[in-house]
Amino acid sequence: MSDFGLQLRAKQKLKGYYGNLTEKQFSKIYEEAARRKGNTSENLIALLESRLDAVVYRAKFVPTPFAARQFVNHGHVLVNGKRVNIPSYRVKPGDVVSVRERSRNMALVLEALQSSERDHPDYITVDTKAMAATYVRMPELAEVPYPVKMEPNLVIEFYAS
Repeated sequence: MSDFGLQLRAKQKLKGYYGNLTEKQFSKIYEEAARRKGNTSENLIALLESRLDAVVYRAKFVPTPFAARQFVNHGHVLVNGKRVNIPSYRVKPGDVVSVRERSRNMALVLEALQSSERDHPDYITVDTKAMAATYVRMPELAEVPYPVKMEPNLVIEFYAS
């Protein structure tokens, strides 16, 4: 496969993992990552992980990244006590993400919380009783629990060329 093909596949894999972001959303996140100081790959992953839908998924409130996006869209999530229904909302360190009172007994949420197939990453602290998660800090690439190997460096090369 050509270099371009490898880069494109890496980009599609990363994009798809976050609930099929649009090309426009993904390229804006890349531009923001490139603008920030430090390693662009690390910045890209940190920005993707700070999306509200990603935090909801990592906190195990829902079973899949796609469900997280829909869960947020339908207004089941509060950030610092305020209802937010925008999956791309950027969560800042220290923000508390919680499930609305009315939504806590949904089968989807209860099943996801009982599931033992995923652990909570270190950059999010979760209080399962209160159904709340605190986004502690921006993660590093090595800390993000991906089911397969992601290659953000190839994504960076794709956009840089």
